[in-house]
Amino acid sequence: MNLKELSEILGLSQTTVSRAINGYPEVSEATRRRVEAAALEHNYRPNSRAKGLATGRAMVIGHVIPTSSQHELVNPIFGDFVAGAAQVYSEHGYDMMFTHVDDREEESAYRSLYKRGAVDGVILQGPKTHDRRIDLLSQLNVPFVVHGRSSRVHQPYSWVDMNNKRAFQRATEFLLDLGHRRIALINGLEALDFAARRRTGYLTALQQAGIAPDPELMSSSEMTEIFGHAKTRAMLELENPPTAILAASMISALGVRRALEEKGLRMGRDISVVTHDDELSYLKNGADIPIFTATRSSVRMAGEEVAKMLIERIARPDAQPSSLLFEAELILGQSTGPCRQA
Repeated sequence: MNLKELSEILGLSQTTVSRAINGYPEVSEATRRRVEAAALEHNYRPNSRAKGLATGRAMVIGHVIPTSSQHELVNPIFGDFVAGAAQVYSEHGYDMMFTHVDDREEESAYRSLYKRGAVDGVILQGPKTHDRRIDLLSQLNVPFVVHGRSSRVHQPYSWVDMNNKRAFQRATEFLLDLGHRRIALINGLEALDFAARRRTGYLTALQQAGIAPDPELMSSSEMTEIFGHAKTRAMLELENPPTAILAASMISALGVRRALEEKGLRMGRDISVVTHDDELSYLKNGADIPIFTATRSSVRMAGEEVAKMLIERIARPDAQPSSLLFEAELILGQSTGPCRQA
């Protein structure tokens, strides 16, 4: 169905219907509700280009993806995040644009996108502990929302995040309660804020238990299966190996499991493993019974919430920044058990 046909059904002009759908204030609330109900009933969705002409917006959300170096964005977690965001974009008539740039050109890409009018707002992902992009986007007056936070940026900005520090503190405390004292951390890139917060949570739990952290039991890199495998093999060769391993991702946890199996060790009996589960669509943590004990938080839901927050910021650019913090759920699986004393 097109705009003309919907207008004829309602007995209203095309201009009135278009303005009602696009949120113009001069349209009465009763008319707006009537138009929205008819659009839903007849499965009418305005063309994003036409809607852009009516509102003066591009009707596009930008995602800038750095591609020249190690980065946590290009992985299945990013795919689920985008799937959640895309659903919300579609419901509100927005398209998305991906711009792939060299790390050194990322800031200029943001400037170009907004100055050309190519996008109405941007999602900033993978924030570092001190992320200069937040300052840049604020100076450009670009509507943006950060997926995550930047610990050393103190100016107000909008963000959606999981409580990474608390999640990993709880996971470490859970392993301590099982009697484990040699707990390893296989973390993500700690220049990124989420991984730095997870390390802080891990260290806080050890400190409160009176346990000095062992540098040999802490490692960080991209969260790949190969990294999880290699670091677990190396730690198992230590004179005093870990009795438990805390992994930052389901992907790296698969590498942990592979290394244990190669050594003839069984998760939950010989060594305990806790991981973080983003509840990925194509990488489920078992079926009825979880394989891994995990801190769980849906990255797809985070994508939905980030998109909603950005669309609201585009509609109300003068509103104060907002924030949303998720708490991860601790899921008990088959990968943990009491520490087996020597």
